[in-house]
Amino acid sequence: MDTRVPTKIHPDRRTFIGGSDARIIMGEDQDKLIRLWREKRGELEPQDLSGELIVQLGNITEDLNRTWYERASGHTVEDVQRKVRHPIHKWMGATLDGRVQPTGAVYEAKFMLPWHFSEEAAAEKHMAQLQHNMWVVTARSAVLSIITGGGKWVEINIHADPLYQHLLLTAEKKFWRCVQTGEPPVLFNIETPRPRLEAVRVVDMAASNAWAELAATYLRTREAHGEHEFAKVELKKLVPEDAKEATGHGIRAKRSKSGAISFEVFSTEVAHASVQ
Repeated sequence: MDTRVPTKIHPDRRTFIGGSDARIIMGEDQDKLIRLWREKRGELEPQDLSGELIVQLGNITEDLNRTWYERASGHTVEDVQRKVRHPIHKWMGATLDGRVQPTGAVYEAKFMLPWHFSEEAAAEKHMAQLQHNMWVVTARSAVLSIITGGGKWVEINIHADPLYQHLLLTAEKKFWRCVQTGEPPVLFNIETPRPRLEAVRVVDMAASNAWAELAATYLRTREAHGEHEFAKVELKKLVPEDAKEATGHGIRAKRSKSGAISFEVFSTEVAHASVQ
């Protein structure tokens, strides 16, 4: 008996570029890019992922993931599995895991393995899909709801990135042109901006030796730094308004053409010698 869960395959996926396609287009695997191109041209059937355990775990846990997010956030997720197209670029589409009410954020549920898991890596891995879906529905933000194999649930909030979306749109246009003309595509091959995550964590750095050394230096020099900054402010007040330069006791103050005053240290012995 075959107990595998069928993978959700939409027969019209050949007619548009979706969020999962965006990840391949912005990726670094030429073979996957060529396969996607051939699928869109109808030369290959979509890859059967019914035997991929991680994919099936993602499918099976999708309802649980959404329920867990709604319980933790207090927000309702609507438009589950809604199919949408971009109002202008009809070749851009998305099948949404949902949208968050009342914020309108794109909701995306994922299952990830716990080994080497980090929020930064997760955001980077799914950034193309999230930015693509945000662009399609003109959303300003997205929520990445992740259940890991280690029994952990993580929520990551992603903002729409105009620069990333510009690069993404450029790459997708080139790929879609290749689908239409039959010219094999090549990797976009450009470093995309790093994901900007919302700062929500409180991190204990007590185990970091580098942090400990720099923290000790910071604490040791904090008082002296404050005195230093106070002295600069007061010294600037003492420089006559018509003075281009003022010197004394090892310090030289210089006024720029814009009126800004800067200081430099010089040797008092050299200063005395020049006066003689």
